[in-house]
Amino acid sequence: MEDLERADAPLEASPGLGAPGRIVFAGFALAAAYFLWTEHRAHLIEFLPWGILALCPLMHVFMHRGHGGHGGGGGGGAS
Repeated sequence: MEDLERADAPLEASPGLGAPGRIVFAGFALAAAYFLWTEHRAHLIEFLPWGILALCPLMHVFMHRGHGGHGGGGGGGAS
Protein backbone atom coordinates (compact mmCIF):
# COMPACT_ATOMS: atom_id res chain seq x y z
CA MET A 1 0.00 0.00 0.00
CA GLU A 2 2.92 2.32 0.57
CA ASP A 3 3.87 2.05 -3.12
CA LEU A 4 0.50 3.44 -4.18
CA GLU A 5 0.84 6.37 -1.82
CA ARG A 6 4.29 7.14 -3.21
CA ALA A 7 2.99 7.04 -6.79
CA ASP A 8 0.37 9.69 -5.99
CA ALA A 9 2.90 12.01 -4.35
CA PRO A 10 3.85 15.11 -6.40
CA LEU A 11 7.13 14.87 -8.24
CA GLU A 12 9.96 17.09 -7.13
CA ALA A 13 11.20 19.56 -9.70
CA SER A 14 14.53 18.54 -11.15
CA PRO A 15 17.10 21.32 -11.15
CA GLY A 16 18.17 20.67 -14.76
CA LEU A 17 21.52 21.91 -15.97
CA GLY A 18 23.27 24.45 -13.85
CA ALA A 19 25.44 27.24 -15.19
CA PRO A 20 28.54 25.03 -15.61
CA GLY A 21 26.51 22.39 -17.45
CA ARG A 22 25.13 24.98 -19.84
CA ILE A 23 28.62 26.31 -20.56
CA VAL A 24 29.90 22.80 -21.30
CA PHE A 25 26.89 22.08 -23.53
CA ALA A 26 27.41 25.36 -25.40
CA GLY A 27 31.08 24.48 -25.91
CA PHE A 28 30.23 21.07 -27.37
CA ALA A 29 27.52 22.58 -29.56
CA LEU A 30 29.93 25.21 -30.91
CA ALA A 31 32.60 22.59 -31.61
CA ALA A 32 30.07 20.38 -33.42
CA ALA A 33 28.82 23.33 -35.49
CA TYR A 34 32.39 24.27 -36.42
CA PHE A 35 33.29 20.78 -37.60
CA LEU A 36 30.01 20.38 -39.48
CA TRP A 37 30.64 23.69 -41.26
CA THR A 38 34.26 22.95 -42.17
CA GLU A 39 33.56 19.43 -43.40
CA HIS A 40 30.35 20.12 -45.33
CA ARG A 41 30.90 23.70 -46.52
CA ALA A 42 31.27 22.72 -50.19
CA HIS A 43 28.00 20.79 -50.15
CA LEU A 44 26.10 23.61 -48.46
CA ILE A 45 27.39 26.33 -50.78
CA GLU A 46 26.58 24.12 -53.78
CA PHE A 47 22.97 23.78 -52.53
CA LEU A 48 22.48 27.49 -51.75
CA PRO A 49 21.08 28.68 -55.14
CA TRP A 50 18.57 25.81 -55.21
CA GLY A 51 17.59 26.52 -51.62
CA ILE A 52 16.82 30.14 -52.47
CA LEU A 53 14.69 29.04 -55.42
CA ALA A 54 12.86 26.55 -53.21
CA LEU A 55 12.03 29.31 -50.71
CA CYS A 56 10.20 31.44 -53.30
CA PRO A 57 6.98 29.36 -53.38
CA LEU A 58 7.03 29.01 -49.59
CA MET A 59 7.35 32.76 -49.16
CA HIS A 60 4.47 33.29 -51.57
CA VAL A 61 2.20 30.90 -49.68
CA PHE A 62 3.03 32.20 -46.22
CA MET A 63 3.13 35.90 -47.07
CA HIS A 64 -0.18 35.82 -48.96
CA ARG A 65 -1.68 33.24 -46.57
CA GLY A 66 -2.66 30.95 -49.40
CA HIS A 67 -4.21 32.05 -52.65
CA GLY A 68 -7.07 34.05 -51.14
CA GLY A 69 -4.89 37.06 -50.32
CA HIS A 70 -4.83 38.63 -53.79
CA GLY A 71 -8.28 40.22 -53.48
CA GLY A 72 -8.42 43.80 -54.77
CA GLY A 73 -8.43 45.98 -51.71
CA GLY A 74 -7.26 49.05 -53.61
CA GLY A 75 -9.06 52.35 -53.29
CA GLY A 76 -8.90 53.99 -56.71
CA GLY A 77 -10.38 51.72 -59.37
CA ALA A 78 -12.20 52.66 -62.61
CA SER A 79 -15.98 52.81 -62.12
